[in-house]
Order: sequence, then C-alpha cells, then structure tokens
Amino acid sequence: MSSFLSCHAALCSGKQLCFLILLLLSTFSLLIMYMFGRMLYREENDKLTLFQQNFSKHSVDVTTIEMTTNLTNCLTNEDYMSFKAIRSSKGIWTIIPSGRLGNLMGQYATLFALARLNRKQAYIFPSMANSLSQTFKLTLPTIHQEAEAKIPWQNYHIADWMDERYKNILGDHIKFSGYPCSWTFYHHIREEILHEFSFHEFVTKEVNLYLRKITAQRQNVTYVGVHVRRGDYVRVMPQVWKGVIADRNYLEKAMAYFRNKYKDVIFIVTSNGLDWCRKNIDASKGDVYFSGDGNESKPQRDFAILAHCNHTIMTIGTFGFWAAYLAGGEVIYLTNFTLPGSPFLKVFKYEAAFLPEWIGIAADLSPLLNQSLNF
Repeated sequence: MSSFLSCHAALCSGKQLCFLILLLLSTFSLLIMYMFGRMLYREENDKLTLFQQNFSKHSVDVTTIEMTTNLTNCLTNEDYMSFKAIRSSKGIWTIIPSGRLGNLMGQYATLFALARLNRKQAYIFPSMANSLSQTFKLTLPTIHQEAEAKIPWQNYHIADWMDERYKNILGDHIKFSGYPCSWTFYHHIREEILHEFSFHEFVTKEVNLYLRKITAQRQNVTYVGVHVRRGDYVRVMPQVWKGVIADRNYLEKAMAYFRNKYKDVIFIVTSNGLDWCRKNIDASKGDVYFSGDGNESKPQRDFAILAHCNHTIMTIGTFGFWAAYLAGGEVIYLTNFTLPGSPFLKVFKYEAAFLPEWIGIAADLSPLLNQSLNF
C-alpha cells in the first residue's frame, strides 16, 4: 500500500512539474509577444514622430533642430503613404549649386518640390548648406563629398519654369542643373517652402531690433522693403539681353502706390548700388531709410530685413523675388523690361516669374528704342 502511495505521489509530482513547465512556457510566449508588439508600436510611433517633424535636419554641423510644423499641417500636403515612399526610396536626388543667394534658394526649393513630387529623397551639397544655413533652418540632409563622388549620377538639366515632363522623372540618382527661378515648381506647397526658409531666431531678433530703432515710438507702421538690383545688370541688361533695369520714375510710381494706400509707411531700401539710390530716390519726406553697405558678398542681413517687411517693391532678379515671396503682402515688380525680340525671353517668362496677384509696372523702354534708332 505504501508503495502505491509513493508511486501516486510521484505521478502527481510529475504532473505538477509538467504543469509548471507549460505555465512558464506560456508566460514566456506572452512576454515575447508583448515585447514584439511594443517594438512594432514604437517603430510606427517613431515614423509618425519623424513625419511630424517634417524630415528632421540631418546636417554636418547641426544635429538637432526644433521643428514647429505639426502633424495636421504635414498631412494636408502629403499623405503618410507618400512619406513612407520617400523615406524608403533608394534614390538620391540633388542639384548643382550655382549663383548667389537668390539662385541657391530657387535651386533648393525646386529640388525640394520635384523630389517630393516624384517621391525621392533630396540631398544638398555642402556648399549650398553652408551658404543657406547661415540664415535659414534647412531640413534637407547634406550629401558627403566622398559619397557624392561614388554615386552613378544621371545629369538632368531643368528649365526656369515647371513643365509636365518633370512630374514623372525616371532615375534613382538624379543630379539637376540649371537656374530654376519660378514659383510654378513649388507654389502648391508654399507653406512647406516657407518653413524650409524659416529664419534663425537670432536673425529675426537682430532685424526686429533694427526696425524698432528706425520707427522709435511710432505705432502701426507699415514697412515696405525696396530692393534695387543694379551692379552687373547696368551693363548686361542693355548690351546682352536688350532690356532695361528700374529707373527713377518706376520707383516713384511704386512708392506712390504705398504712400496713397497706407497711412504711416516706412520704405527700407537695399541695393548693390546704394550711391545711385541715394541720388535718385526722394527721401525728403522722412519715410525712406537706406540699409546696408551694398556688399554683394554678404547679402544675408539685407535679405532678412526685406523679408521681414510687410510689403515689397522689387525691380528684377531672384534676390528681390525671394524677399517678396517670404515677406508676403503686396508686391510691385518691374515688368516688360525687354524688347520683344530679346534673347532673354527664351529663358524667362513673365507669367512664370511673378505671381498673378502681384502688381506689375511696365518699364520705360525708350532708352533702348532711341539706341536702335541711332544705329
């Protein structure tokens, strides 16, 4: 009888052991499933967080940046599937940086828009990053020089304005070239472009201090930024492009528009020909201030001042365009500044260069016409 009880006890002990082992295995399996689920959740949450930050900055010099665009705004411009397609793309698109500040901004914005449209990841050259990041909080990553040299690039030249063929560009390693300068590439994602060209806080602070110093105790001032492009255009426009640049009469008409419309106007004039501006712009009313020293190698301060104004008077050139685009408000620009047969019109379209709501004042072509008669 005792032998039977011992055997029965052993059997029960064996069943208990098996039960405990099964219980431990079940618990372990549930733990594994829980951990795996948490990993998936964190991965998807990280993707959403990354998306919310609108491609957090990957730069050589700057590793972190505070982003202000919220997820709702991002979703209005690009759905999550499009975002995932870009992030998983094996392609790398870039653009060759050429020209000065206005040209670089046009190239950056165009690359940003075309890569987005074709669901590719855009990268910029270090030289472009070094130039633009002095002023703006860029988000596009920078491609390293050694990596750039090993990539089998497909060169792709783009015109100055948008074309249907750019909506479906084939190739994983596209290197754009050209001087795109048209809102037709990127105006449909204007808010994102403005976000890309957000000023650093120290830039905004310096500009605001400058503007407050000008106005002193005056309230409800309307700032109008005036950019007068001269420099090489004084020679190039009439001799090469059969065109003219802004003259005194144009600036007087443009300034009269704002003086008549707004009560307390301050005009802030920047130019690479400030001596000409001081001689030809009437400052006797006390509402005109000449800013900067006209140094073309360091245009960032002048640009930031123009972009922080309420409205803009521009003449010609991409510098003035981008200042007006970032400032918003009303814009007056010089139009019809070339003869009908000008070679400039082969690479430039007025309707693609200036937004439809902007106000154009026709240039005085009589100096060119008189020259033609003399010949």
